[in-house]
Amino acid sequence: MTLTVAVAQLASDPLSALHSAEKAAAAIREAAGRGARLIVFPEAYLGGYPKGASFGAPIGMRKPEGRAAFARYHAAAIDMSGPELALIAEACAETGIFAVIGVIERDGATLYCTVAYVDGARGLVGKHRKLMPTAGERLIWGFGDGSTLPVFQTEFGTIGAVICWENYMPALRLHMYHQGVTLYCAPTADDRDTWLPSMRHIALEGRCFVLTACQHITRAAYGPDHESALGDDPDQVMMRGGSAIIGPLGSVLAGPDFTGETILYADLDPDEILRARFDFDATGHYARPDVFQLTVDTRPKRPVTQVD
Repeated sequence: MTLTVAVAQLASDPLSALHSAEKAAAAIREAAGRGARLIVFPEAYLGGYPKGASFGAPIGMRKPEGRAAFARYHAAAIDMSGPELALIAEACAETGIFAVIGVIERDGATLYCTVAYVDGARGLVGKHRKLMPTAGERLIWGFGDGSTLPVFQTEFGTIGAVICWENYMPALRLHMYHQGVTLYCAPTADDRDTWLPSMRHIALEGRCFVLTACQHITRAAYGPDHESALGDDPDQVMMRGGSAIIGPLGSVLAGPDFTGETILYADLDPDEILRARFDFDATGHYARPDVFQLTVDTRPKRPVTQVD
C-alpha cells in the first residue's frame, strides 16, 4: 500500500505569523485532498526567516536599529499555545494529516528555531528546538537541548525532523537513525545547489525517506523595515526553494523545484525501507559498537532549578 506525502514550498509572511498559519492551513487541506498523510513545511515558516539581516551587531557593538529589529522579530514570533498552531491543529484534525512545520518559538525574551509536530488525531504532540543555530543565527536564536529530539510513531511510519544545517551533524543523524526514523523531515532555509546532494546522502545513509522543504520568497514579503544584504528590489528572490522528496536508496522522487511556490507530492512504498536496509543499517547490523559508541543526553537543561 502506497503512502502519499507532501512538501510545501511556500513563502511565509514574516510580518504576520497568523497570516502564514492561515496559508499553511489551506495548504494542509489542499494536500489532504490529494491524499497526503504527511506534509512538511520549511524552517521558520511561522515567524519568518530573516534572510540577509544582521541585526545591527558588529563585533563589540549593538546598534539601536538592531535592537529595534530584534524587538519586531520577537513580536512576530509565536507562542506554542497560541492561535497560529491552533489553526494548524484544526486543519490537521479536519483532514487527519500529520504536519511538520518550522516556527520561531517565543519563550520569554528568547527565541528558538523550532519544529512543531501536529497530529491530526492528537493535535500538537511535540517539538524539536534547533540544537545549533548557524553563524549569525546564534545572535537571535537560543540553543535547544537533548530533551527535544523526539520521533513519532504513526500507522504509516516513524516521523522525525532535523533542521537545516543540523543535518550536517553526524551524531544527531545517528541518533535519529537509532530511533528508527523512516520519514526524515528536513525543514531548511538552504537553497544552494549543494543541499540536494546532502539530502540524497542522508536518505542513503539512513535508508529512510527524506522530505525537505524550503521557502520560495521574495524581498517584497519582508516589508520596508527589513534590513537585507541582498538589496531592496521587491522582486529579489531571497530564498529560491529547492524542496524535494528522496527515496531510501537516494533516488529523487519529487523536485527539486526552483520555479516558485508549490506543493510537491510523492507516492512512497513503505516496504522500500526494509529492502533498502538489507545491506546497510547504520545502527543495526552495520554498526560497530565495539569500536564506536554514541551517548545522547536527553535531559532538559534548565538554567535555574528551584529546590524547595
